[in-house]
Amino acid sequence: MSHSILWSLVLALHLICIVVWIGGGAYAAIILRPSLNLLDTTQRNSVHLQTLNRFFKMLTHVVPTALITGWLMIIHEGGFAAAPWTTNVMQGLGLIMALLFVRVMMGPYQKVRRAIRPQPATFDSIRKQVLVIVALGVLTILAASMGHPFA
Repeated sequence: MSHSILWSLVLALHLICIVVWIGGGAYAAIILRPSLNLLDTTQRNSVHLQTLNRFFKMLTHVVPTALITGWLMIIHEGGFAAAPWTTNVMQGLGLIMALLFVRVMMGPYQKVRRAIRPQPATFDSIRKQVLVIVALGVLTILAASMGHPFA
């Protein structure tokens, strides 16, 4: 396999992870959560829990893969010292997003998962924190766009 094809695949994997992470979060918080209000409480909680379970399981693979592929590309392009400020912004925001994901997954998500009758306030807390992650993801994408040289 050609060296450039390999790095193109690393970039593609990185971008797919970002799409799943940010797009999935936007879908869960902006589209799914409000739509669940059409269901009765038991159904709403069940669908919400099943959706969060699938999404968070996926993110346990996506988040580390996004970070690792990003770091591999930084190393490939000359290392951390040679990285432009936009790459450092992406990396910093990505790490904050990853920490927030771990915080949501280990905190309020575990609380609703273990509850006999999950409280709407806990689901709202998860939604708000996912929205923060999505907003940071949008800023990360803006940083990536600013760092892309156009000839």
